[in-house]
Amino acid sequence: MLFILGPCVIESEDHAVRMAARIKRICESLKADWIFKASFDKANRLSLGSYRGPGLKEGLRILSVVKEETGVRLISDIHEPAQAAPAAEILDMIQIPALLCRQTDLVVAAARTGIPINLKKGQFMAPDDMAYIAVKARESGAREIWITERGTTFGYHDLVVDMRSIPKMRAHGLPVIIDATHAVQKPGAGAGCSSGDSAMIPTIAAAAVAAGADGVFMEVHDDPARAKSDGPNSLDLEHLSALVARLARIREAA
Repeated sequence: MLFILGPCVIESEDHAVRMAARIKRICESLKADWIFKASFDKANRLSLGSYRGPGLKEGLRILSVVKEETGVRLISDIHEPAQAAPAAEILDMIQIPALLCRQTDLVVAAARTGIPINLKKGQFMAPDDMAYIAVKARESGAREIWITERGTTFGYHDLVVDMRSIPKMRAHGLPVIIDATHAVQKPGAGAGCSSGDSAMIPTIAAAAVAAGADGVFMEVHDDPARAKSDGPNSLDLEHLSALVARLARIREAA
């Protein structure tokens, strides 16, 4: 089972390196397969005043430092086709944001880099329709494709995870990841930013693993209350070890 773990956004070089090192120690102690995630740009923030990150050039420089100092694998998301090639020089996997999963030029550019791709299912997408996005990527050169379930729009300011989507997408031969932190997000419910219910992260993650998920995505922060992005739906780092161990036991039983 693959774990994708890290803060929502790069807050500083020191914070990114520190988080990668601490998560690495936890995952190594549990023999968990994982990859470090942090965004260099949050291009789809609701408010102009929300923190976006250091940007492509500085963000990739910081991620290269993270890799050099900790030896971890890296994943981050891109928002424009032109970002794919420079990102692929540093990253081990490229992520396509949920809101952009139908953007053909973006998916094609990511696929042409040849590195693995994580396609996040849009909040507006039916699970079976993600097979078409995967075909788009495969026919453009992608050799390894993952699909991430992150919930479906449920009225205003809420998401719901339909666990049936996991076996539906796996039936197309696609390994499926559950994004257990964005799945508990409350989009736009925080007065110009998103809110969330982090207490439900273990429930969503456990249910998805029991339903057959091949991986778990969780945004993790050492101080969620002060996180610069997605703090309300981030997992506190102090709870990571126990949750990863629990999910591994569920996976084994399932």
